[in-house]
Amino acid sequence: MKHRPGGHAAIAGLFAAIFVGLFARPALSHHSFAMYDQTKVVTWTGVVTRFVAQANHAEIHFVPIGPTGKALRGSDEKPVQWGVEMAGAAAVAAQGITVKSFPAGTVFSVKLNPLRDGSNFGSRVGGLVKCPMGKLPAPGKHCDSVEGSETLGGAF
Repeated sequence: MKHRPGGHAAIAGLFAAIFVGLFARPALSHHSFAMYDQTKVVTWTGVVTRFVAQANHAEIHFVPIGPTGKALRGSDEKPVQWGVEMAGAAAVAAQGITVKSFPAGTVFSVKLNPLRDGSNFGSRVGGLVKCPMGKLPAPGKHCDSVEGSETLGGAF
């Protein structure tokens, strides 16, 4: 059997094209934001309970502060938990949004597109605003109204 020059490269190229065709669509669909209602923007001010730094999407989990200035509670009297999805950890770190800059207990404000199914989670819209340590916004207001607040990751 006679071997053609470059035959192995052609076969490798064919397998690469098949691989990309099989796996590119699932990878792109993972980054779909169809699950978020992009016609709605909800603004929350809350207290960070956990920062999750993942390669695909960093998340901040928080308990919202209600209009009375106290943590929102459900019908079971437990604090309501919310989460916000952002870009990957490296991308948000470049914006100053890290585990170190948003430790548990940080009070911040965020705008998000909520999940269509009504779950307490959303996709970040614009920047995050941190309240200065020990200063809360007036009831019904957000951290952008507090003197000395810090905006990270774009305009609020």
